[in-house]
Amino acid sequence: MTTVLRSRFLRPSSVLIAGVALASLLLPPLLDSGKQTVFVLFTLYVVVTVGLSLLMGLAGQISLGQAAFYALGAYTAGLLAKHGLPQLLALAAAPVGSAVVAALIGVPVLRLRGHYLAFATLAFQLIVLTILAEARGITGGDIGLGGIPPLLPVLNQGQDSELDLNSPLVYCYVGWVVAALVIVLTRNLVRSRPGRGLRALATSEIGAAASGVAVGADKLKVFTISAAYAGLAGGVYAFFLEYLSPGSFPILLSIQFIVMATLGGLGEVWGAVLGAAVIVLLVQILQAAASQPGLPRQAPAILSYAAYGGVMVLVMLFLPAGLLPAIRQRLSRPSS
Repeated sequence: MTTVLRSRFLRPSSVLIAGVALASLLLPPLLDSGKQTVFVLFTLYVVVTVGLSLLMGLAGQISLGQAAFYALGAYTAGLLAKHGLPQLLALAAAPVGSAVVAALIGVPVLRLRGHYLAFATLAFQLIVLTILAEARGITGGDIGLGGIPPLLPVLNQGQDSELDLNSPLVYCYVGWVVAALVIVLTRNLVRSRPGRGLRALATSEIGAAASGVAVGADKLKVFTISAAYAGLAGGVYAFFLEYLSPGSFPILLSIQFIVMATLGGLGEVWGAVLGAAVIVLLVQILQAAASQPGLPRQAPAILSYAAYGGVMVLVMLFLPAGLLPAIRQRLSRPSS
């Protein structure tokens, strides 16, 4: 057994994953506050992308509305905390709120397949954004929802001395704790008996049904879980920024999540981490390039759309299984 465990944990892919995780833990203190903010967003994108990768890779469902569930979680946590609910309870309510909405819309929406399902989830996001913008008395509308209290306390250290635990550096590790929790839960789910049933569902719904898999119920469960993950990430996002507006959750963000999941490898938990890291880094490079003097104000958005389209085409042509499976296959080849 010891030999089996040693061979399992010393596989090149396992060593690579452990190295990336360790580097991510050591990196935040070396970054300035702006880069730490980007790192926090990266950890939250990992949480959303893990859920979407599970939905697309195991249940075979395409969602163009993950940013809507991200927004619902953020507004749920922000509104509840602003109106007096303890912050940790408000954060716990964020994934519950998104999951409940997903369960309600999932019953009719998941009867659709392929691009019809994608269009339905896209329409759902447009509806959510419209409601957030128009419900000014509740959400603040386009002006935004401010006054969200911080998640962590400000500690008194004596006269005229305070320790604020809500710095970007602290949130880097808050984000990683949340991401680690989601990764562990998802890995256990994928390896469980229901997870194996989901893999059969992704291959063939007819074959899965013949094997005793409750196709409709399982698709709804995964859809709800992926929405809960997005809602949890949204809750952390609300407390991190302490301000929300509908403009923070555009359609482009949902497309970005799909590109992250596809690039890393659908159904691959660590692939979601890798895909999110590559896309976040790419976006930072593009934004720096598009912010040069003389370029139009719309240049960053235009370059982002072009980059996402280019990445998707390249993945479909050269890495159909995704980046992580390709790396794993490359590392497992015997050296000649």
